[in-house]
Amino acid sequence: MNTKLNHVNDWVQLAQKSNWSVTALAKLCRVSVRTLERHFVQTSNLKPKAWMAEMRQKQALELLRDGSSVKETAAWLGYSHNTHFSREFKKVWGFSPSQTHLQGHKAMVKYERA
Repeated sequence: MNTKLNHVNDWVQLAQKSNWSVTALAKLCRVSVRTLERHFVQTSNLKPKAWMAEMRQKQALELLRDGSSVKETAAWLGYSHNTHFSREFKKVWGFSPSQTHLQGHKAMVKYERA
């Protein structure tokens, strides 16, 4: 499948610009949601929503490690409520965002194994 999507290099930036919405990302890329899904499954074995969730959590971990507060991180990643961000973060990483500084670099192992 040779489409214009094969030439996109800045997926994370586009995901941020679309506020982590698959529908908005498809619009930015000027393709249908279904075309975007086929592209992602073919290139990463993930649906766009799963890929976005993974990228969002990786960015959250990096921002927190770099010293951003939980509130700043949640806002930067487009969460409307800090509690929703904190709940999702803990579900993915196994510890709360406020404990990130205590966890060192162990947390990235979860996504590096996949």
